[in-house]
Amino acid sequence: MAIEFHNVTKTFGKTRALDQVSLTLEEGRIYGLLGNNGAGKTTLLSILTDRQRPDSGQVLVDGLPVRNNDEALSRIFLVGEQNFFPDDMKVKKALETIPLFYPSFDKDYALGLTEQFGLPLKKKLTALSTGYSSIFRLILGLSVNTPYVIFDEPVLGLDAQNRDLFYRLLVEKYTEGGTTFLISTHLIAEVENLIEHTVILREGKVLRDAPTEDLMENAYSVSGPAGIVDAYTADKTVLTSHSLGGLKTVSIQGHPEDKLPLGLEGSRMSLQDYFISLQEAEDAAQERKERAQ
Repeated sequence: MAIEFHNVTKTFGKTRALDQVSLTLEEGRIYGLLGNNGAGKTTLLSILTDRQRPDSGQVLVDGLPVRNNDEALSRIFLVGEQNFFPDDMKVKKALETIPLFYPSFDKDYALGLTEQFGLPLKKKLTALSTGYSSIFRLILGLSVNTPYVIFDEPVLGLDAQNRDLFYRLLVEKYTEGGTTFLISTHLIAEVENLIEHTVILREGKVLRDAPTEDLMENAYSVSGPAGIVDAYTADKTVLTSHSLGGLKTVSIQGHPEDKLPLGLEGSRMSLQDYFISLQEAEDAAQERKERAQ
Protein backbone atom coordinates (compact mmCIF):
# COMPACT_ATOMS: atom_id res chain seq x y z
CA MET A 1 0.00 0.00 0.00
CA ALA A 2 1.54 3.31 -1.06
CA ILE A 3 1.28 6.54 -2.99
CA GLU A 4 3.31 6.28 -6.19
CA PHE A 5 4.43 8.99 -8.58
CA HIS A 6 5.63 7.59 -11.89
CA ASN A 7 7.60 10.00 -14.11
CA VAL A 8 5.24 12.90 -13.45
CA THR A 9 5.88 16.04 -15.51
CA LYS A 10 3.93 19.30 -15.43
CA THR A 11 4.66 22.55 -17.27
CA PHE A 12 3.14 26.01 -17.11
CA GLY A 13 4.13 27.89 -20.23
CA LYS A 14 7.93 27.81 -20.33
CA THR A 15 8.21 26.75 -16.68
CA ARG A 16 8.59 23.06 -15.89
CA ALA A 17 7.08 22.79 -12.42
CA LEU A 18 7.71 19.03 -12.19
CA ASP A 19 10.28 17.16 -14.24
CA GLN A 20 9.99 13.37 -14.44
CA VAL A 21 9.23 13.02 -10.72
CA SER A 22 9.11 9.48 -9.37
CA LEU A 23 8.40 8.88 -5.69
CA THR A 24 6.95 6.22 -3.44
CA LEU A 25 5.34 7.17 -0.13
CA GLU A 26 4.90 3.97 1.83
CA GLU A 27 2.24 3.45 4.47
CA GLY A 28 2.80 4.03 8.15
CA ARG A 29 5.41 6.81 8.02
CA ILE A 30 5.71 10.55 8.50
CA TYR A 31 7.19 12.18 5.41
CA GLY A 32 8.58 15.66 5.03
CA LEU A 33 8.27 17.47 1.71
CA LEU A 34 10.82 20.28 1.56
CA GLY A 35 11.80 22.82 -1.05
CA ASN A 36 12.20 26.53 -1.63
CA ASN A 37 9.46 28.59 -3.25
CA GLY A 38 8.97 27.40 -6.81
CA ALA A 39 10.43 23.96 -6.14
CA GLY A 40 7.22 22.20 -7.22
CA LYS A 41 5.69 21.21 -3.89
CA THR A 42 2.29 22.81 -4.49
CA THR A 43 2.06 21.37 -7.99
CA LEU A 44 2.96 17.92 -6.68
CA LEU A 45 0.18 18.04 -4.09
CA SER A 46 -2.32 19.42 -6.60
CA ILE A 47 -1.66 16.54 -8.96
CA LEU A 48 -1.84 14.03 -6.11
CA THR A 49 -5.30 15.31 -5.18
CA ASP A 50 -6.42 15.50 -8.83
CA ARG A 51 -6.77 19.29 -8.84
CA GLN A 52 -4.32 19.49 -11.71
CA ARG A 53 -3.57 17.06 -14.50
CA PRO A 54 0.06 16.13 -15.28
CA ASP A 55 1.37 16.52 -18.81
CA SER A 56 2.74 13.01 -18.55
CA GLY A 57 3.19 10.32 -15.94
CA GLN A 58 0.80 8.82 -13.44
CA VAL A 59 -0.06 8.92 -9.74
CA LEU A 60 -1.40 5.82 -7.99
CA VAL A 61 -2.90 5.49 -4.52
CA ASP A 62 -2.83 1.90 -3.31
CA GLY A 63 -2.61 0.82 -6.93
CA LEU A 64 -5.51 3.00 -8.11
CA PRO A 65 -4.96 5.95 -10.48
CA VAL A 66 -6.10 9.21 -8.90
CA ARG A 67 -7.30 10.77 -12.14
CA ASN A 68 -11.13 11.05 -11.95
CA ASN A 69 -11.17 8.25 -9.39
CA ASP A 70 -13.30 8.91 -6.30
CA GLU A 71 -12.23 5.67 -4.66
CA ALA A 72 -8.55 6.61 -4.81
CA LEU A 73 -9.19 10.22 -3.76
CA SER A 74 -11.28 9.14 -0.77
CA ARG A 75 -8.12 7.67 0.73
CA ILE A 76 -6.38 11.07 0.76
CA PHE A 77 -7.15 14.17 2.83
CA LEU A 78 -5.33 17.41 2.12
CA VAL A 79 -5.08 20.02 4.85
CA GLY A 80 -4.39 23.25 2.96
CA GLU A 81 -5.46 26.88 2.95
CA GLN A 82 -8.67 26.43 0.96
CA ASN A 83 -12.08 26.25 2.61
CA PHE A 84 -14.60 24.06 0.80
CA PHE A 85 -17.51 24.70 3.14
CA PRO A 86 -20.30 27.27 2.53
CA ASP A 87 -19.39 30.77 3.71
CA ASP A 88 -22.19 30.95 6.28
CA MET A 89 -21.48 27.55 7.85
CA LYS A 90 -20.47 27.48 11.51
CA VAL A 91 -17.68 25.33 12.94
CA LYS A 92 -20.03 22.90 14.70
CA LYS A 93 -22.13 22.35 11.56
CA ALA A 94 -19.00 21.74 9.49
CA LEU A 95 -17.85 19.06 11.92
CA GLU A 96 -21.28 17.45 11.66
CA THR A 97 -21.19 17.60 7.86
CA ILE A 98 -17.79 16.15 7.03
CA PRO A 99 -18.68 12.53 8.00
CA LEU A 100 -21.03 12.56 4.99
CA PHE A 101 -17.95 12.73 2.78
CA TYR A 102 -15.46 10.90 5.02
CA PRO A 103 -17.32 8.19 6.98
CA SER A 104 -14.28 7.40 9.14
CA PHE A 105 -14.23 10.96 10.53
CA ASP A 106 -14.21 10.84 14.36
CA LYS A 107 -16.59 13.62 15.37
CA ASP A 108 -16.22 13.06 19.12
CA TYR A 109 -12.44 13.24 18.85
CA ALA A 110 -12.74 16.40 16.76
CA LEU A 111 -14.99 18.04 19.34
CA GLY A 112 -12.46 17.17 22.02
CA LEU A 113 -9.76 18.89 19.97
CA THR A 114 -11.85 22.06 19.66
CA GLU A 115 -11.76 22.27 23.46
CA GLN A 116 -8.01 21.72 23.61
CA PHE A 117 -7.36 24.41 21.01
CA GLY A 118 -10.10 26.73 22.27
CA LEU A 119 -11.84 26.78 18.87
CA PRO A 120 -15.29 28.46 19.13
CA LEU A 121 -17.97 26.13 17.74
CA LYS A 122 -20.59 28.83 17.16
CA LYS A 123 -18.46 31.03 14.93
CA LYS A 124 -18.85 31.06 11.16
CA LEU A 125 -15.85 29.67 9.34
CA THR A 126 -15.37 32.93 7.46
CA ALA A 127 -15.27 34.83 10.78
CA LEU A 128 -12.35 32.82 12.14
CA SER A 129 -8.94 34.45 12.45
CA THR A 130 -6.04 33.11 10.39
CA GLY A 131 -4.86 31.08 13.36
CA TYR A 132 -8.24 29.61 14.17
CA SER A 133 -8.84 28.83 10.50
CA SER A 134 -5.62 26.81 10.55
CA ILE A 135 -6.67 25.11 13.77
CA PHE A 136 -10.02 24.14 12.23
CA ARG A 137 -8.28 22.52 9.27
CA LEU A 138 -5.76 20.77 11.51
CA ILE A 139 -8.59 19.29 13.56
CA LEU A 140 -10.11 17.91 10.36
CA GLY A 141 -6.80 16.35 9.38
CA LEU A 142 -6.26 14.77 12.78
CA SER A 143 -9.82 13.41 12.94
CA VAL A 144 -10.51 12.27 9.38
CA ASN A 145 -8.77 8.86 9.66
CA THR A 146 -8.07 8.40 5.95
CA PRO A 147 -5.05 6.24 5.07
CA TYR A 148 -3.12 9.30 3.85
CA VAL A 149 -3.24 12.80 5.35
CA ILE A 150 -1.28 15.68 3.84
CA PHE A 151 -0.51 18.85 5.79
CA ASP A 152 0.47 21.77 3.54
CA GLU A 153 2.10 24.51 5.68
CA PRO A 154 -0.04 23.32 8.61
CA VAL A 155 0.84 25.85 11.32
CA LEU A 156 0.14 29.05 9.39
CA GLY A 157 -0.83 31.75 11.88
CA LEU A 158 -0.47 29.55 14.97
CA ASP A 159 1.33 30.74 18.08
CA ALA A 160 4.11 28.65 19.62
CA GLN A 161 1.82 26.97 22.15
CA ASN A 162 -0.69 25.79 19.55
CA ARG A 163 2.07 24.68 17.19
CA ASP A 164 3.52 22.55 19.96
CA LEU A 165 0.07 21.11 20.73
CA PHE A 166 -0.46 20.19 17.09
CA TYR A 167 2.89 18.42 16.82
CA ARG A 168 2.20 16.44 20.00
CA LEU A 169 -1.26 15.43 18.77
CA LEU A 170 0.20 14.41 15.41
CA VAL A 171 2.69 12.10 17.10
CA GLU A 172 -0.08 10.61 19.26
CA LYS A 173 -2.21 10.00 16.18
CA TYR A 174 0.71 8.49 14.32
CA THR A 175 1.52 6.05 17.11
CA GLU A 176 -2.03 4.70 16.87
CA GLY A 177 -1.12 3.45 13.39
CA GLY A 178 -3.11 3.27 10.20
CA THR A 179 -2.21 6.65 8.73
CA THR A 180 0.62 7.95 6.59
CA PHE A 181 1.35 11.66 7.07
CA LEU A 182 3.03 14.00 4.59
CA ILE A 183 4.07 17.42 5.88
CA SER A 184 4.98 20.11 3.37
CA THR A 185 6.58 23.01 5.20
CA HIS A 186 9.22 25.72 5.27
CA LEU A 187 9.56 25.42 9.06
CA ILE A 188 12.12 22.65 8.85
CA ALA A 189 13.55 23.10 12.35
CA GLU A 190 10.13 22.49 13.90
CA VAL A 191 9.45 19.19 12.14
CA GLU A 192 12.87 17.60 11.70
CA ASN A 193 12.42 15.46 14.82
CA LEU A 194 9.05 14.24 13.53
CA ILE A 195 9.66 13.26 9.94
CA GLU A 196 11.10 9.83 9.28
CA HIS A 197 11.66 10.26 5.57
CA THR A 198 12.63 13.44 3.74
CA VAL A 199 11.87 14.38 0.14
CA ILE A 200 13.60 17.54 -1.13
CA LEU A 201 12.45 19.13 -4.38
CA ARG A 202 14.37 21.69 -6.38
CA GLU A 203 13.22 23.25 -9.63
CA GLY A 204 10.75 20.45 -10.20
CA LYS A 205 13.17 17.59 -9.62
CA VAL A 206 13.75 15.27 -6.69
CA LEU A 207 17.05 16.35 -5.14
CA ARG A 208 16.94 13.96 -2.17
CA ASP A 209 14.62 11.09 -1.24
CA ALA A 210 15.87 9.19 1.79
CA PRO A 211 15.26 8.38 5.45
CA THR A 212 15.95 11.51 7.47
CA GLU A 213 18.41 9.69 9.70
CA ASP A 214 20.44 8.62 6.67
CA LEU A 215 20.68 12.21 5.46
CA MET A 216 21.83 13.40 8.87
CA GLU A 217 24.40 10.64 9.23
CA ASN A 218 25.84 11.53 5.85
CA ALA A 219 26.55 15.22 6.45
CA TYR A 220 28.53 17.25 8.97
CA SER A 221 30.26 20.59 9.40
CA VAL A 222 33.86 21.40 10.27
CA SER A 223 35.35 24.69 11.38
CA GLY A 224 38.83 25.95 12.23
CA PRO A 225 41.86 27.73 10.72
CA ALA A 226 41.39 28.06 6.95
CA GLY A 227 44.61 26.26 6.04
CA ILE A 228 43.82 23.20 8.16
CA VAL A 229 40.23 23.10 6.89
CA ASP A 230 41.39 23.29 3.26
CA ALA A 231 43.88 20.47 3.77
CA TYR A 232 41.26 18.33 5.48
CA THR A 233 38.62 18.86 2.79
CA ALA A 234 40.91 18.42 -0.22
CA ASP A 235 39.54 14.95 -0.98
CA LYS A 236 35.99 15.49 0.34
CA THR A 237 32.69 16.69 -1.12
CA VAL A 238 32.19 20.19 0.22
CA LEU A 239 28.64 21.54 0.04
CA THR A 240 29.28 25.05 1.31
CA SER A 241 32.18 27.10 2.59
CA HIS A 242 32.17 30.31 4.65
CA SER A 243 35.21 32.28 5.78
CA LEU A 244 35.61 34.95 8.44
CA GLY A 245 39.10 36.33 8.86
CA GLY A 246 41.45 33.39 9.13
CA LEU A 247 38.70 30.96 10.17
CA LYS A 248 36.64 28.79 7.88
CA THR A 249 33.50 26.68 8.24
CA VAL A 250 32.49 24.07 5.69
CA SER A 251 29.63 21.64 5.35
CA ILE A 252 30.62 18.24 4.02
CA GLN A 253 28.68 15.47 2.32
CA GLY A 254 29.84 12.19 3.82
CA HIS A 255 30.17 10.29 7.05
CA PRO A 256 31.92 12.22 9.83
CA GLU A 257 35.24 10.83 10.94
CA ASP A 258 35.79 9.71 14.52
CA LYS A 259 38.84 11.91 14.92
CA LEU A 260 39.52 15.25 13.27
CA PRO A 261 42.94 16.87 12.77
CA LEU A 262 44.17 19.00 15.65
CA GLY A 263 42.64 22.47 15.48
CA LEU A 264 39.37 21.48 13.83
CA GLU A 265 35.95 21.21 15.42
CA GLY A 266 33.17 19.11 13.94
CA SER A 267 29.44 18.99 14.53
CA ARG A 268 26.47 17.11 13.21
CA MET A 269 24.21 19.13 10.93
CA SER A 270 20.54 19.67 11.60
CA LEU A 271 18.10 18.93 8.81
CA GLN A 272 17.56 22.65 8.32
CA ASP A 273 21.30 23.31 8.07
CA TYR A 274 21.64 20.41 5.66
CA PHE A 275 18.80 21.72 3.52
CA ILE A 276 20.31 25.22 3.38
CA SER A 277 23.78 23.86 2.57
CA LEU A 278 22.36 21.64 -0.14
CA GLN A 279 20.54 24.59 -1.74
CA GLU A 280 23.66 26.77 -1.57
CA ALA A 281 25.72 24.02 -3.17
CA GLU A 282 23.18 23.66 -5.98
CA ASP A 283 23.13 27.44 -6.48
CA ALA A 284 26.91 27.52 -6.75
CA ALA A 285 26.95 24.61 -9.21
CA GLN A 286 24.35 26.33 -11.36
CA GLU A 287 26.33 29.58 -11.39
CA ARG A 288 29.45 27.72 -12.48
CA LYS A 289 27.49 26.03 -15.26
CA GLU A 290 26.08 29.34 -16.47
CA ARG A 291 29.51 30.98 -16.50
CA ALA A 292 30.93 28.10 -18.53
CA GLN A 293 28.28 28.41 -21.22
